[in-house]
Amino acid sequence: MEYKDKIGFIGLGNMGKPMAKNLEQAGVPLYVYNRTPEKMNDFSEKSIPCNDIYSLVKECDIIFTMLTNDDAVHAVYETILSMDIAGKLFVDMSTISQDASKAISETTKLKGASFIDAPVAGSTQPAKDGTLIFMVGGDEADEKKVLPYLEIMGKEVKYMGANGQGVNAKLCINYYLSILYQGMAETVLFAEKMGISRENMMSIINESASGSGASKVKTSMIIKDEYPAAFSIDLMLKDVKLAVEAGAKYPLTDSVLKTYQGAKDAGFATYDVMSVIPFMEDKKPN
Repeated sequence: MEYKDKIGFIGLGNMGKPMAKNLEQAGVPLYVYNRTPEKMNDFSEKSIPCNDIYSLVKECDIIFTMLTNDDAVHAVYETILSMDIAGKLFVDMSTISQDASKAISETTKLKGASFIDAPVAGSTQPAKDGTLIFMVGGDEADEKKVLPYLEIMGKEVKYMGANGQGVNAKLCINYYLSILYQGMAETVLFAEKMGISRENMMSIINESASGSGASKVKTSMIIKDEYPAAFSIDLMLKDVKLAVEAGAKYPLTDSVLKTYQGAKDAGFATYDVMSVIPFMEDKKPN
């Protein structure tokens, strides 16, 4: 397939880099930017690394952003919104607050450009495999324009409605995951107390109705008791707090908030979300 749009991608972190790589491998004309220049080295052969945000935005028709949090998104879009961006389309795939997404959307439109929020369900492995799920909020015509590129990076694209609805859907799914991961951690520790190994317990979970993609992808690290970050404690805590700010107040809300805050305070912030297991065991980070 021949792609006519020039695509920009800002943010080459654990998620952004493999997503951008999938675009590159599909033959998309790609410009990339990352605050840490070394992360652009792998793109120098087939794509165009940019020295700054200005040069990327100037050259591109559609610009994807995949950043860490509200502050990072605001910082990048502060630069973008200082430019002449009329006619360009911006797609933010970060997990941020609805307020931040709506504010950026409104300001972008005042500049004659378009903006959609398209956060993802899935962590680093689905990002590499191109099997993410996108939840899109914004003008439906803009969603259709970026659909060919989202379909390269993901297996499913869900149009959720107006700006902010993609972000809302992401907060809901991550709130669910915060409960699921805590429940899985507690179950593994309870099983060990009952004399059941992690291998056997995770096998039972995965082969029963309790199993899911989420449990299967975490099985190896749970058994090895090693937690390199696919989705960090810090990011999960950020998302739970965003969910609380958006109105989540249910019987389990305080529990998950306390757990992930406690794990961060204990030094597990940059470890995978399943490091709540050693946190619950009162262990220290390696």
